[in-house]
Amino acid sequence: MGERDTAASREGSAGDVVPGASVDCHGDTSEKKPPSGNRIQIQEEIPTDDGLSKYDTYWRRLLTPPNCRWNMISPPAFTTGLCVLYALSATLAVAKLYYNQPILDKIAVTFDVTYEQSSQVPTLLQAGYAAGLIFILPLGDMVERRAFILALVLLTATLLMIPLVGDFAPLERKGANLSIVTSGLLLGMLVARLLSGVVANYTAWRNIYWLACGAQYVLGLMLYLFMPDYPATNPDSLHYLRALWSIPKMMFTEPVLIQACAMAFTMSSCFTSFWTTVTFLLVSPPYEYSSLVVGLFSLLNIVALVSVPLYGRIIDRFVPLFSILLLQMVMLAGIIFGTFTGTFTVAGPILQAIGIDVGVQIAQVANRSSIFSINPKARNRVNTAYMACAFAGQLTGTAVGNRLYAAGARGLWTLAHARFKQSVLKIVEALNTFMGP
Repeated sequence: MGERDTAASREGSAGDVVPGASVDCHGDTSEKKPPSGNRIQIQEEIPTDDGLSKYDTYWRRLLTPPNCRWNMISPPAFTTGLCVLYALSATLAVAKLYYNQPILDKIAVTFDVTYEQSSQVPTLLQAGYAAGLIFILPLGDMVERRAFILALVLLTATLLMIPLVGDFAPLERKGANLSIVTSGLLLGMLVARLLSGVVANYTAWRNIYWLACGAQYVLGLMLYLFMPDYPATNPDSLHYLRALWSIPKMMFTEPVLIQACAMAFTMSSCFTSFWTTVTFLLVSPPYEYSSLVVGLFSLLNIVALVSVPLYGRIIDRFVPLFSILLLQMVMLAGIIFGTFTGTFTVAGPILQAIGIDVGVQIAQVANRSSIFSINPKARNRVNTAYMACAFAGQLTGTAVGNRLYAAGARGLWTLAHARFKQSVLKIVEALNTFMGP
């Protein structure tokens, strides 16, 4: 065995042997034998079947336009246009979570409830979305994603686009492409808050949801026309319950994922605690802004929307930890400034919003670039673990922020105290990052 490996090593260094092939002790490379036992074959075999035979049936041809059919020999290229389409999908998917935020005061008036009770709407939305991430997103590692995504788009929302980019984007541009799709998420937050505030100011607040429904079906048509029929990652070897069990297992056995999940929890708790309670802050004294102005406040997200793609061009040049630490300092600075100035000048929440948005979004890109290298066959499940922790943080931030705001609504000092607590969370998070892998 030692002679065989030594011979293979010598011949491989000369460039005469395909990696993973076995070589006899005499150095004869004319016959390439398949790898035996547990030996890993490095170079994938070139497929001889184009895989187009599965489109012979009428329904397959009807559901998959010719330009979207997957050819195993010459697969469709992952273009910038596709990346933009997936970013738009992420925009409309995440927007549904944020339409309610600028109109929580109008919802409270319509149903004759308190601000604290109306704030349960985003909490329940995030809880339902987290449940979908845990129980539906892992199927992306098991089924063909085109049909799966189209069904989800027509029925609900989906975040399958992020691991899809992780699977098929070129390696040298993976970070940049992930930043584009992440910008789509941020655009969804911006568009949702802006449109919701404008629509609620001039018409009934329920009309924003009719508009969102129409946009969702337009997106479904665009995906039908242009999205390639990507093959399944694990078509036969993965059981659903086993896939679900692998998620918590990875959360305890993969150090990089553990660190990323801890950071996602704390970042998201700060993010949603701010954006949920800032509506009540802006419609109350000393500001007393209208729903339109509250919606326009979301235009601050443009700073992060521009920053993420720009930083995404260079993010692949650095280790993810550098980007994460840098952006945590940006978030911490914004939170501290907003803590002590937000009750008497609007500059406080403005700078806090910019710091939180820029910090969260770019750190999310860096985290995903790191965790998607853990297991290429399990990117949807890795993303499920990461996003589950992020949404758990959002639930915590929303619930705790609303309680603290309601308890201190008379003087708003408890809101400032809550912001200071968030800065403590960021310090803990930074310590966790330094102590991580």
